Amino acid sequence: MSGHSAYQPQSAFMKWLESRLPIAGLVHSSFVAYPTPRNLNYWWTFGGILSFLLVAQIVTGIILVMHYTPHADMAFDSVEHIMRDVNYGWLIRYLHANGASMFFVAVYIHMFRGLYYGSYKAPREVLWILGVILYLLMMATGFLGYTLPWGQMSFWGATVITNFFSAIPGVGEAIVTWLWGGYAVGNPTLQRFFSLHYLLPFVIAGVVVLHVWALHVVGQNNPTGVEPKTPKDTVAFTPYATVKDGFMMVCFCLVFAWFVFYVPNYLGHADNYIPANPAVTPAHIVPEWYYLPFYAILRAIPNKLMGVLALFGSIGILAFLPWLDTSKVRSARYRPLYRQFFWIFVAVCLGLGWLGAKPAEGGYVTAARILTFYYFAHFLIILPVLGFVERTKPLPNSISESILAPSGATK
Repeated sequence: MSGHSAYQPQSAFMKWLESRLPIAGLVHSSFVAYPTPRNLNYWWTFGGILSFLLVAQIVTGIILVMHYTPHADMAFDSVEHIMRDVNYGWLIRYLHANGASMFFVAVYIHMFRGLYYGSYKAPREVLWILGVILYLLMMATGFLGYTLPWGQMSFWGATVITNFFSAIPGVGEAIVTWLWGGYAVGNPTLQRFFSLHYLLPFVIAGVVVLHVWALHVVGQNNPTGVEPKTPKDTVAFTPYATVKDGFMMVCFCLVFAWFVFYVPNYLGHADNYIPANPAVTPAHIVPEWYYLPFYAILRAIPNKLMGVLALFGSIGILAFLPWLDTSKVRSARYRPLYRQFFWIFVAVCLGLGWLGAKPAEGGYVTAARILTFYYFAHFLIILPVLGFVERTKPLPNSISESILAPSGATK
């Protein structure tokens, strides 16, 4: 916990401000003196990377909005205008488009790290649920943004995804009509999606504040899963964590820059450089790569309603993870059996992503059904049972003991 601020203002102005609005003390206690577990590794740096990417996405998005025209007859041409006529418009657009992919790369690493080290367990349940809410908001924002260039894949992606809601009994058709703003995907649809795409990043920023707040209340998890007990178990956030975060952020930005400057369209789809045409359906409609595992789950189930329920259930089930995992031990470092199932689960997610990009036919569908079954079985069968049958390794008495003990003694 951040606790009472030990910040002591030096100048007369800062003393005056601190007595009326203690914002400097808040920053000091939250990001300077905040006690951080001393054994955090580089997998814990992706929270800071995600914060950086959110700011980058909001800034580049605001600039793009200054030149974008949210109209079905002009949206595609306005994107081309940004790319060709606006000073450094190509750079801003590529930063924003590839930034979305980098955002999901970082969030998936962040989530799998949480799964591996048990960061969802008590007392961090609310922290984890806020993370799941952020993930849902990110997915909605990414989908809405993908429709804005109004190319072929934008148009048909919007058509296919919004049609999913028609499977909801009773109100499905009304929801689709409201989303479309009429009886077909058109200009009202684009304007709705543009408005929501502009709004949601600020909602995400607000939930991020709650997420960080919850983190500072319960404290950070760590690779051992053991709570800090003594002052030797922690170090100040600055400079120890900030230097590590800064180094990893530079490394991540190098990868980001490589995509922007060398392969800016690698993660996109060529059909989106063709203006939207309601009369011509693309041969193979696929969403962005970060939706592919869930797209595979959707197509694996022949019944439309059950497919939509499985799609949303595959994300919603993450919010119940703190109660589905019955083990008392957090970290996979001390759970040898869980560690094996974790890597199987990672392979299943990668397999679903690969299948989501393939045609919904033959062996691809069969494989998707098998992996979909395992995906849900991991949460509903494997995790609850493991907590009762797994023999875990002995935990260290403290974080400092796990660091200072002879090599391999607590592994």
